[in-house]
Amino acid sequence: MLERGRSGLTRIFKAGGPTEASAKWKTKVAAVALVGVSTIAAACSSSSNNPTTTAAAKATSTTAGSNPLTALENYVPSSSNVALGETGSSLLYPMFNIWVPLFNKQWSNYQITTASTGSGTGISSAANGTVQIGASDAYLSQSQTTATPGLMNIPLVISAQMINYNIPGLSSSTNLKLSGAVLSKIYQGTITNWNDPAIAALNPGVTLPSLTIVPLHRSDGSGDTFLFSTLLTDTDANGWGTKVGEGTTVTWPTVPGALAENGNGGMVSGCKATPGCVAYIGISYLSQTQGSLGEAQVQNKAGNFELPTQTAIAAEAASFASSTPASGAISLIYGPASGGYPIINYEYAIVNKTQSSPTVAQGIKSFLAWCMDSQGGATASNLSQVGFQPLPPSAIAVGANLLSQITG
Repeated sequence: MLERGRSGLTRIFKAGGPTEASAKWKTKVAAVALVGVSTIAAACSSSSNNPTTTAAAKATSTTAGSNPLTALENYVPSSSNVALGETGSSLLYPMFNIWVPLFNKQWSNYQITTASTGSGTGISSAANGTVQIGASDAYLSQSQTTATPGLMNIPLVISAQMINYNIPGLSSSTNLKLSGAVLSKIYQGTITNWNDPAIAALNPGVTLPSLTIVPLHRSDGSGDTFLFSTLLTDTDANGWGTKVGEGTTVTWPTVPGALAENGNGGMVSGCKATPGCVAYIGISYLSQTQGSLGEAQVQNKAGNFELPTQTAIAAEAASFASSTPASGAISLIYGPASGGYPIINYEYAIVNKTQSSPTVAQGIKSFLAWCMDSQGGATASNLSQVGFQPLPPSAIAVGANLLSQITG
């Protein structure tokens, strides 16, 4: 387990291996008080995750012309040390805990610390220079880019968000169908019981209990809140869209019994402990929800209901593949794909263009390029552990261009 929302859990990685120890602005096509911390003496593994494979060997199979990341994977020489700090998204945190020990296997002169603090903190920490890398499920708002003009959102991988629930007695083989409009009414307190006619109409043949719905939401500034509130805005523009809107933090409508939880870990543990709950949880926590929480099929823009399978996530991502703008900022929520899952996103590294030294700039560029590279951190075996998918080539090109702008 990577994070426990109420008590916290720390995982520490060292060279020998792992040890347990808002933003309302968005564009469609143009364009946690409790902290889990990992301290990582990070060095880079080879592109194949085999420490015996060298960067030179990689260059023979992938040229700079065919892979824009190759030229950026110019690692800081072993004679120099580089210290990088990362904090933010609890959804992306498990991925960093896979990436960094692999990166650790060859480049031990990189000293990297990571923390699960929520996307809001990731963005603000990168903006004020507390860390070099902020992790976020949300791209930067217009006000944030205006306040910190040098701040960039660099897409790293593709993720998704689950809608989970705790309904005792409901068969584990049943995946309830829910729509964004129904979820909007639940979170506004106008649908309060699991046997409500609106839910029953989406689930013919399913016996729904008379059980009070307990909506869970994040207490911290959260990219997951940004994703979820964007879905509600897109599917209920005249309701949620005008009354609440989207952001990493929102003013939640007053709903009797509603609970606020810290981090994705808190959403998991809170929902498990609360019969009747409904919660939005990042897909990197799938292993913690399986067998204990139900998972909804969510209605997409075409009217179909989908689970966040790899096929459905890929279909949704493909519908946006050619639309990623030069800034990297784009909503992937509620896209047009007939078989697409409607809550997916780019996971972002929030980085300032100007760093404290050339060595730090080189360290950031090489590490993040490795994370994005299908021969480095973005192998299928790595990403599948947390349900993520690699960027399409067009988004890789955007990310590589943004990385190239980092100087020190």
